[in-house]
Amino acid sequence: MCGVVAIINKQKQDLEIGKLLETIRHRGPDDSGWLEWNDGRLCRGQDAAVLTGEVILGHARLSIIDLSKAGWQPMSSADGCYHVVFNGEVYNYLELRNELEKCGYIFKTHTDTEVLLTALVEWKEAALTKLRGMFAFCFFDVERREMLLARDYFGIKPLYFCETSQFVAFASEQKTLLSLSGVSNKTNAQSLYEYLLVGVTDQGVESMFQDIRQVPAGHYMRVSIDDAKLSMPVCYWSVDLSRKIKPTFRDAVDRVRELFLESVALHLRSDVPIGTALSGGIDSSAIVCAVRHLNPTQEIHTFSFIAEDEGISEEKWIDIVNQHVGAIPHKVHATQEEMVNDLEDLIRTQGEPFGSTSIYAQYRVFKEAAANYIKVMLDGQGADEMLGGYVYYQGGRMASMIKSMDIVGAYAFWRRSSKSPGRSGAQLAMYTANELLPDSMRRVARKFVSKGVPPKWLSKKWVDKEQLNVRPDLFRRSAGKDVLRYRMSETLRVSSVPHLLRYEDRNSMRFSIESRVPFLYTDLVEYLYSLPEEFLIAKDGTSKFVFREAMRGIVPDAILDRKDKIGFATPELAWLVKMNAWVEKCLDQGGTLGCFDLELLQAEWKKVMKGEAPFNFRCWRWINAIEWRALNIKESD
Repeated sequence: MCGVVAIINKQKQDLEIGKLLETIRHRGPDDSGWLEWNDGRLCRGQDAAVLTGEVILGHARLSIIDLSKAGWQPMSSADGCYHVVFNGEVYNYLELRNELEKCGYIFKTHTDTEVLLTALVEWKEAALTKLRGMFAFCFFDVERREMLLARDYFGIKPLYFCETSQFVAFASEQKTLLSLSGVSNKTNAQSLYEYLLVGVTDQGVESMFQDIRQVPAGHYMRVSIDDAKLSMPVCYWSVDLSRKIKPTFRDAVDRVRELFLESVALHLRSDVPIGTALSGGIDSSAIVCAVRHLNPTQEIHTFSFIAEDEGISEEKWIDIVNQHVGAIPHKVHATQEEMVNDLEDLIRTQGEPFGSTSIYAQYRVFKEAAANYIKVMLDGQGADEMLGGYVYYQGGRMASMIKSMDIVGAYAFWRRSSKSPGRSGAQLAMYTANELLPDSMRRVARKFVSKGVPPKWLSKKWVDKEQLNVRPDLFRRSAGKDVLRYRMSETLRVSSVPHLLRYEDRNSMRFSIESRVPFLYTDLVEYLYSLPEEFLIAKDGTSKFVFREAMRGIVPDAILDRKDKIGFATPELAWLVKMNAWVEKCLDQGGTLGCFDLELLQAEWKKVMKGEAPFNFRCWRWINAIEWRALNIKESD
């Protein structure tokens, strides 16, 4: 796990490599290095220097596998024709190494980086689908005079880029690119609008900065050294929804169990201590218990956020899991005062606005792990999107039944599912109706029910000036008969997972921790998406059905039989109410964004405080966006 930077320096301008690497030092505090290529000549170093070469590669290393100096990057092939800077882990590197040794290659290190470099030399972009892991890398081919840039299947690891008349640059974080001359920190107005409207971030190639984009998940790009022109992103992997199998339920349970344990075993490959995040839900509990199942004597450290509000606290579930595996528990508590004190660092860490204060809970968990000398953490991101875990997926399941003309089954499902905690018959009917509407009618319905779009607290002058699409068709398009599987894949690709992975990456790397997500394992994902929908959400509305059964005997039944869902929740409303004076002061600074009607914004907040308007995540989005922009202005001065 590391930080990377790669630059094609068209005008051979002076670049301070030490300054660039300093922006990603937290991602790789153990070592650093750079490579300069200029007219066929190579130069390497570690110290700060002013470089003017045609190609510049930089790397900040967090040592996880093969802790020796042999893992130094940028890494080059023996003949000097190929070079790579790599962020992430290739978990199946031992298997790939064996395959490459049969092709005649001899390895000098025990690193996964050398395996990746050799695989790219041998197979070029075809190597991508052989990898099992998380990665973002820049591979420089001297003979072809081009750079290959790629990002892993799900976008676990970030890779941003920008283009100016002087250079094309890539980096693990936006702050690196913003430190380059000619790259503006001006806000992408459409991205900001979509965030303020519904909380959407991290979609496709766009970012919250006008001059910065990102390589999409599951894509690669090429750039020529001679003309510095970027190719269009090429998709090398996505979930194939046309693949369907019909095993017996028992066979599916066995296969899911086998694939999950295989993934966890691969994710445990490390030369440094490993910990696990534990919320008390099914997903994180399954990871903790799988670690114990695979390694009966291993010391297990778990890290959990404990909410002050007993109504959202999962401590009793956390205790059940810790006792079951004999873990060493670490519990984190936080107050609104601590959040205010940490907010500037949290916003700087994230780089872009984020969804809610639950991200602060995650931040504190990683901080506690670092304080206990943990360098690798396992976490459960992606499970809900693979196993039908969110409540609105119930509507997708019911819509699939209706589209398949199983009306009796759909009615029985509606009756049984609506009895589960946190659900109602009316809610389920609404979710289902939304899935059944064709796109044309959905657009009409959206106009009818969204007369408050754009919201009054947004400046009409700003909306008109930026020529915004005020009703963007962000997702939730019509699906075929398999509505549930389609909707799950949509959240995996474009809505839920991309921003959750950004939160995870930035929070973990802030404390120099490599965070691994075993559920996002291509073999497991592809298998789950090929199963019949009733294996994912049962006839009574039980979510994650096949996975719950696959974990019987490994995870305590009390956890597997849970029907509620909380996660790393924080008492957001209570916190903001107690912080009212601070919130009002923050809203007074809203003019820095230029998008708010400040008078109406402040009036809306006062209504929330009086109970005259509903509280929801929009309140946090106001605060987060204002503080984010103020920090950008402060750091650019």
